Amino acid sequence: MQIRTPVTEITVAAPRERILLALLLLREGQLVPVQQVISALWDTNPPPTARAQVHSCVSRLRQLLRRTGLPEELVITEPSGYRIKVGADELDSVLFATRIERGRAAAADGELATARDEMRAALALWRGRPLADVDSDAVRASAAHLEEQWTAALSLCLDLELRLGAAEEILAEVADLVERYPHHEQFRGHLMTALARTGRRADALAVFRRGRAMLAEELGIEPGAELVELHRRILNGDVALLLAPVEPLDAPRRAARCLPRDIADFAGRADAFAGIVAALSDERHAVLAIDGMAGTGKTTLAVRAAHAVSPRFPDGQLYLDLRGHSDRAPLDPGEALGALLRQLGVPPERVPAVSDERAVLWRTELADRRVLVLLDNALDSAQVLPLLPGTAHTGVLITSRRRLGGLDGAQPVSLDVLPLDEAVELLQRTVGARAAADPACTVEVVELCGRLPLAVRLAGARLQHRPSWTIADLARRLRGVDRRLPELAVDGRTVAAAFALSFQQLPVHLQQFFALLGLHPAGDFEPDVAAAMARLSVADAEELLEELVDVHLVEAPAAGRYRLHDLLRDYAAQLATDGDAVVDRLLDHYLHSVAGANTFLELADDTPPQAARAFSGVAEARRWMERELPNVLSAARLASDLGRHWQICLMTRAVSPFLFGFGYGEAQLELYERAIAAARTLPSPELEAEARNYLAGVYFRMGRMSDALSTLRLVTAIAEREGIPRLKGTALTNMAMLHSRLGQYADAIAAAEAAATLHMDEAPAHLQFKINSTIGIAHTQAGNYDQALLANRRGLAAARRLGGMRAVGIMMGELGLNHLHLHHLTVATALLRRALELKRRSVNQFGAAETLSKLGTAHRLLGRLADALSCQRAARSLMEQVADVSGQCLTANDLAITLRALDLDDEARQLNEEALAKSVRIGDRYEQARALAGLGRHDQAVSLFEELGVCDLSALYR
Repeated sequence: MQIRTPVTEITVAAPRERILLALLLLREGQLVPVQQVISALWDTNPPPTARAQVHSCVSRLRQLLRRTGLPEELVITEPSGYRIKVGADELDSVLFATRIERGRAAAADGELATARDEMRAALALWRGRPLADVDSDAVRASAAHLEEQWTAALSLCLDLELRLGAAEEILAEVADLVERYPHHEQFRGHLMTALARTGRRADALAVFRRGRAMLAEELGIEPGAELVELHRRILNGDVALLLAPVEPLDAPRRAARCLPRDIADFAGRADAFAGIVAALSDERHAVLAIDGMAGTGKTTLAVRAAHAVSPRFPDGQLYLDLRGHSDRAPLDPGEALGALLRQLGVPPERVPAVSDERAVLWRTELADRRVLVLLDNALDSAQVLPLLPGTAHTGVLITSRRRLGGLDGAQPVSLDVLPLDEAVELLQRTVGARAAADPACTVEVVELCGRLPLAVRLAGARLQHRPSWTIADLARRLRGVDRRLPELAVDGRTVAAAFALSFQQLPVHLQQFFALLGLHPAGDFEPDVAAAMARLSVADAEELLEELVDVHLVEAPAAGRYRLHDLLRDYAAQLATDGDAVVDRLLDHYLHSVAGANTFLELADDTPPQAARAFSGVAEARRWMERELPNVLSAARLASDLGRHWQICLMTRAVSPFLFGFGYGEAQLELYERAIAAARTLPSPELEAEARNYLAGVYFRMGRMSDALSTLRLVTAIAEREGIPRLKGTALTNMAMLHSRLGQYADAIAAAEAAATLHMDEAPAHLQFKINSTIGIAHTQAGNYDQALLANRRGLAAARRLGGMRAVGIMMGELGLNHLHLHHLTVATALLRRALELKRRSVNQFGAAETLSKLGTAHRLLGRLADALSCQRAARSLMEQVADVSGQCLTANDLAITLRALDLDDEARQLNEEALAKSVRIGDRYEQARALAGLGRHDQAVSLFEELGVCDLSALYR
C-alpha cells in the first residue's frame, strides 16, 4: 500500500497502519466504529489495551500523512470512531470506478474505441490483488468486491476489443485469464471467440470441452446457456461469428422490474427519504439497512425510495420478502438466492443446488449490472450477508425489525414514530376533509395512535369506511386503553397482529419478560424496576432489555433508560400473567426506593426496608428522586386505579416530603385527593390525617394559607379523636409555622408550645426540633431576638440528636439570622456560610435560597455590595425553582434593598411591587410591610408592623 503525492511516494510499511488506512479508505467518508477497527487489527483476540493502541495507531497514521505533505486532518475523530475524507481524484478505487462508468457510457453511445481506451486506462490503475499486503481477514473480506469489479471491467473491455476486431492481440491475455479464473464463463467465451476468429476452431472447441468437464466434476453443473450457444455456433462454422465482430456474449437482457406498488398518499419521512436517495445515487452505491419497530413504515419508505432511484439502476430492480417476521418460516439464504437469481432471468437448470455456489453465481451475475436489490423483512444479519453483492454499482436496501449490526459497511437508518406534524399530515391525506375540519381531534387521534404510521393508517381506514363518523367519534373510541388496539383493525389487518409477529420470534423467557413490562406505567424507566418486576438481578434485566431494544420491542431513549411505545405497552399488558404479583413488586420497588432516598436526603427518619434501591450519597438520591418522580407518581396513581388503598396511601406518604421540600407539590393536588379517598375507604384515620397534613404543606407553599389552616385544623381534630399525639403534635407545629407566616406570632407560639406539652411516651427528636425551630422563627419575626436565640439553641441541640446535616443546617441558618438582626455581623456571616454549606450538601433548596439571601444582607451591612448582589440574585433564582411564594417575596425584598444601595432604583421598585402583590395575595403581612417600606410607603409599613406586634421597626430596611 502506497501514498503518492506530487513531491513524494511513501510505502505504508507498518502492518497496523496499513490495516487502519485500508479500512478507512474502503469506507471513505463513512464512520468506522472503534470496535470494527479493533476487529480488523486483532481479529478475534484483541488485547485489553486495544482502544488505547488504536488511538496510538491513528496518531502514527496522521504523522505519516504529514510526512507526505498531506493534512493530518484527513483522518477525522468522531465520538464513536474514525473516518477519512479524501477527494474523488485522490483514491485509485474511485478513479477506477469513474473510468469504468465513462467506458460504459461511451459503449452505450456506440463509441467503442473510446470505451475500450477508458476501460484500459481504468485497468492500468491495478497493480495486483487489492490490499494483498494487508494482513487482516476483515479488511480482505471488505475488499472482495474490488476484485469482482476488476473481473467485470476486464470482461467488458475484452468484449469491446473483440467487437473492434482485436482477437489476435488479446489471445494470450485471455488464455492466461482462463487459467487463473477457470470458472469465469465470460473469460472462457472470450477465449473461444478469439481462437475461432484466428482460425483455431478445434482449439476453441477444446476449451469448451475442458470447461464443461471441470464444471461437472467440481460443481456438478452444466455451462451456461450463452456459452453452450457459442459452442454450437463455432461447431457449425457460423460465418457471422468467425468473420465479423460480434455482439457481446451477454445478449440484451430484459431488466427485471420487481418492486411493489408505491402508495400515492405517502407522508413524512422527508429527511430519511432524502438520505436514502442520496446514498443510492452516489456512484459507489450503498448498502442501507432500515430498522424500526413494527408499523413504522419501513417497507413503505424503502419502496418509495427504490422507485425514486430506479432510473439509476437500468439493469433491474429486485424485491424479495425474506419473511423474517411472518406467519411463514423465514427464507433461508439459499432459498433467497434462488429466488433472486430467477428474478435476474437465470434459467432454473443453471441455479446450483448448494447455497455457497448460488452466492458465487449471484455475485457473478451482478458483476456487470447496475441493479437495485430491496431485501424486505429481514430476520437478522446472518440471513442477509450471503445475499449482498460484491460490486459497488449494485444498490441494496434492507428492512428489518432488528438492528442489523453484523453488516459491516451498511448504513443504518433507524425509524422512530412520526413527528406530530407528519403524523397529522398522514391522517389528513388518508381521510381528507374530516381531519382538516377538526384539528384538535385530529391531533388527539394521532397521539392515541402513538404516531405510529401503521396505527394512523388503520385509524384513517376505519374512518373512511364509516362515513357517518366524525374525527371526534374516532377519538372517543380510541380513548379507552382496553379498546385502543381492537379499534386499530381493518379487514384482518391489525396493529396487534403486526406486534405479534415480532413477539412470536422471541424465546419464551424473553416473551415473559416483555409481557410484564407492559404493566409498568407510561414513561421511561431504569433496569432496576424491570429487575424487581421480574425478580432478576439488575444486570440480567438490563441484558434482556437490550435484547428487546435490538428487535425494536423496547426503546432506549438514553443510556440506562428504557420505554415501551404506548401501543406496545397495551399489547404487552394483555399478555402478562400473574399480573397482581408483578404490580405488587413494581409498587414495592418504588415505595422502598423512595423511602431509601428520603433517608439519604434526611426527609424522613424511618429506616428504609432492605429492598430499597441502594444510594451512594445525597446527590445520587436527589438525582434519582428527580429522575424517577414521574414514575413514582404514576405508580401511585396505578395503585389508586387498581383499588390498592394501602399502597396509594403509603406511596403518597413516602413521596410527600420530597414534593414539599423541592417545590413539586403544587402540581400533585390530585394525588392527595386520591390518598385521602383511599384512607377513608379503608378506613384509616391515621393515613387520612397524614395525607391531609401533607396537603396542607402544599397549600402553604402555594400561598393558599386559609386552605392550609382549615386542613390542619381537620388533621388536629382527627388526631384528637383517634388519640394519635404524634400526628397532633405535627399538625400543631405546622399550624404554628402558618401563623408565623401570617404574622400571628402569639398564635404561632401558642400552637408550638401546645405541641410541646402533648403527652407522648417519648416525643420524637424531629418533633422537638420542629417545635423549637418554629418558636424561634416566630420570635425572630416579632423582633424578640433573645427569646429566639434560646429557642433556636434548643432546636440546634435537638437537630444534633437527630444526626445528619439537614436539621443542623436549618438551625444554624436561624441562629445566623438572629445574630444578623442583633448586628453581630461577623458571627452571623460565619453561621450563615456554614448553614449554606450544610443546606447545599443536604439538597435543601428552599433553605439554601433563604440563607443565601440573608448572607447577601450580611455582605451589604458589611459594605460588600458586589458580594451582596451576587448572593441575592442567585437566591432569587433558586427560590423561583422551589415555587414557595412567601420565599419569593423574601428574596425579592432583600434584593431590592441591595439594588437601592447601588442606585438601581427602577429594578428595586419592580421587585418590591412584585413582592407586594404576592404577599397581599397569600396574606404574608411581614413581607408585605417590607415591600411597602421599599416603595417609600413608610407610614403604611410601620402601621402594619405595629399591628403584627413587631418590636424592631429597623427590620423593615434590613
